[in-house]
Amino acid sequence: MDHEQLKAFVVEKIEDLKGRDIIDLDVSEKSSITETMLICSGNSKRHVVSIAENVVVEAKQAGNPPLSIEGRELGDWVLVDLGDVVLHVMQDDARDFYQLEKLWG
Repeated sequence: MDHEQLKAFVVEKIEDLKGRDIIDLDVSEKSSITETMLICSGNSKRHVVSIAENVVVEAKQAGNPPLSIEGRELGDWVLVDLGDVVLHVMQDDARDFYQLEKLWG
């Protein structure tokens, strides 16, 4: 999958589980680690983990397994590193607190 295909794939998998407030940040000029950060919100710990797990399972099946997954145990904020695309699935409180959009935007 090329970069744009991967990004579209991840957004589709977020939408499949009703993730909301999806933001696409181009961080290619600010990060040597990734090109895009996708940020979305879930309604509860279980919802946040479910969205992230859906992306992980579907990415593996598509032959693009994540490099790492962080935060599944707590469920406030789960990070899925897919290389060129890093996904942050957050509950509203964590999203408001960390304000990644302002930090990286």
